[in-house]
Amino acid sequence: MRLIVMFDLPVITEEEKRIYGKFRKFLLKDGYIMMQYSIYSRVCKNSDDVEKHVNRIKQNLPDKGNIRLLQVTEKQYNDMLLLVGTKAVEEEFSIDNMIVLE
Repeated sequence: MRLIVMFDLPVITEEEKRIYGKFRKFLLKDGYIMMQYSIYSRVCKNSDDVEKHVNRIKQNLPDKGNIRLLQVTEKQYNDMLLLVGTKAVEEEFSIDNMIVLE
């Protein structure tokens, strides 16, 4: 299962740029990979894991902007068409080739 975060944050003032950078760094620290500018995804092992990460995002929301979340299965994610360009190496990871240690 994948959680995809798509966001559009204002970056006109220095303060807005700082807030954008802080949100982006939060996503990277929380295990998201950049698919495209302002579109990040992460692998989640189940619905509880998705809920946990949704709550983490809610706790780190900027005051302004537009942030959307989309939950897709690994099959849906793997069936995504890439029309121009190439996938980043990080995008090749999936639940199927992960080892989860608990």
